[in-house]
Amino acid sequence: MQLGYHTITWGGVVGHPVGVTSIKDLFYQTNGSMEAAVRDIAAAGYEGTEMFDGNLVEYADRPEELRELLAESGVKLVSVYSGANFIFADILPEELHRINRAAELAATFGAERLVVGGGARRAAGTTDRDYALIGHALDQVTDIAESFGLTASYHPHLSTIVESTPELERLMDSTRIGFCPDTAHLAAGGSDPAAVIRKYPDRIRHVHLKDFSADPFQFLPLGEGDLDFPDIIRAVKESGYDSWLMVELDTYDGDPRAAAEISKKYLDKILADSGL
Repeated sequence: MQLGYHTITWGGVVGHPVGVTSIKDLFYQTNGSMEAAVRDIAAAGYEGTEMFDGNLVEYADRPEELRELLAESGVKLVSVYSGANFIFADILPEELHRINRAAELAATFGAERLVVGGGARRAAGTTDRDYALIGHALDQVTDIAESFGLTASYHPHLSTIVESTPELERLMDSTRIGFCPDTAHLAAGGSDPAAVIRKYPDRIRHVHLKDFSADPFQFLPLGEGDLDFPDIIRAVKESGYDSWLMVELDTYDGDPRAAAEISKKYLDKILADSGL
């Protein structure tokens, strides 16, 4: 197992404001410094990182800066995260244009994986057809990723139409895209993350490890929340997945580097105890 850490903790996540009037430009991005994030991630002992598509767009005209930062830090860009509504026919071509750009940049900077979330909840309520629509769209995302030599996976997320176990089951039956379990979002949606991983062992292409507390609701460094990570790691091992584990912490009041170090120390112990 190789360990990576998402840059989201250095500034949180926002959407590019241009996207309000131009869907094709509605990239995710982290407000903080990618230089500080990558150097802190390396200092905490991680070998890889994941970034949002919008942060790669910032380096599109100066690619050598990011390549040099990654090389000097000894950190690999493993994966890139994007997302979309996926269920609205009129805007889907614009969204896929954006995801194509994200995949192109991911490949440019040596990433292996494209991770996407999404699936809008309609104001009038989610329909049965929405799962067929998102499934078809995610098959197209898979095609886009593969055209750039990337592996695509879907990430269940709060506020989308894939929060609960039944919703995930409907999604997984409607598409061939790979699966990226996010342990905290699965748990917050009412699922047992280890059980979900055991249900879809052949679909796992990427893993997000994230802890949280249900009361009060907050995301936390690994080992400081409610989740049973020893069982989650056992489930990952049983699935046959033997690749990158990407630690993610959506928000944190303290120093992001300190949070990364806390999670690394906890995860190292679990992996050692598991023989991984």
